[in-house]
Amino acid sequence: MASIAENYQTVIEDFQRACAAAGRSPDEVRLIAVSKFFPPAAVRRVYDLGQRLFGENRAQEMTAKAPELPADIQWHFIGRLQRNKVKYIIERAAMIHSVDSLALAEEISRQAGLRDRRAPALLEVNLGGEDTKAGFSPAGLRAGLEAIARLPGLSVQGLMTIGPYYENPEDARPLFRRLRELKETVSAWGIQGVEMRYLSMGMSHDFPVAIAEGADFVRVGTAIFGVRDRK
Repeated sequence: MASIAENYQTVIEDFQRACAAAGRSPDEVRLIAVSKFFPPAAVRRVYDLGQRLFGENRAQEMTAKAPELPADIQWHFIGRLQRNKVKYIIERAAMIHSVDSLALAEEISRQAGLRDRRAPALLEVNLGGEDTKAGFSPAGLRAGLEAIARLPGLSVQGLMTIGPYYENPEDARPLFRRLRELKETVSAWGIQGVEMRYLSMGMSHDFPVAIAEGADFVRVGTAIFGVRDRK
């Protein structure tokens, strides 16, 4: 079984090849090492290899790990966020990738306002129409953005999606392309207070395809840390 260090090196090589194939500089794309369900010691091993962006999907886990690890780690919250958990991650998260409703955005804005800050966030879009996935529908995105843009404590900086798992990563390409096209559409709307700087899409099995289609953040967990023990 490969070590975390060996896995990470393989991912970095695949990441660099994907950027080169897409004609993009690796500096344009950010790799998030998704460390959910792994202990601080595992995070530290990847940190020591040069990684600084880590992703968590549970508020309690992020807040428990962060004090045990170096202060220059950028924590990205990528999972479904309950409104009553916002207060725990609002000061830790460099970016919240999973704003999936106006109600959640309002609570993020409120909690950020209490701390005199604006929280960088991405709106989650459910492109696959899956009942098990959260997020705004493409049809409802404009209304959601216009309402959220008026919130003082939240800064919309792009879009995120979690697609279905496909055995063949190429099958995810139309979905990633659709999110890129949606980003261009939103930019053309010119909604004041909304920036379309980033796309967060692609995971361990399909991130090279996501990079080819314009991802700015890719979220890679299993390929680095291995299979998770969810107990």
